[in-house]
Amino acid sequence: MSRLYPNRPILGVGVVIIRDGKILLERRKNEPGRGKWSIPGGIVELGESLEQTVARETLEETGLSVSDPEPIDVVNQVTLDENGKTKYHFVIIDYFVKLKGGTPKAASDAAELVWVAFEEVESRDLTKSFRGFFQKNRERLEKMSSV
Repeated sequence: MSRLYPNRPILGVGVVIIRDGKILLERRKNEPGRGKWSIPGGIVELGESLEQTVARETLEETGLSVSDPEPIDVVNQVTLDENGKTKYHFVIIDYFVKLKGGTPKAASDAAELVWVAFEEVESRDLTKSFRGFFQKNRERLEKMSSV
């Protein structure tokens, strides 16, 4: 199914990695949200569990191995075109994970990776869905650590 003008919502995951009071953000390489900042993540493939998607997408986009995914929130992202037609519709389950290993390196859909202090996150050009998620969950996230 096409991500652009889909005939139903597309299921994806977001991955929250926190180390030393900073959250790992990626600059999106592709649409939707190209050039904006968000957390790593991607689309669930047919036959893949949500937990497998979390591990695969994290490794593909960041070079990091993660474990113990714990759901945090569900985000509904709908983008309409100038005629009011649904251009994108994603349902994203955001997970907190533990770091197992690896060295952060932007790859796949990530143009750049950066560790960002919580007080600096909202000064970045964030995707609309990640900004809403962060504002809603910031207090909880500040108490978490992936290491």
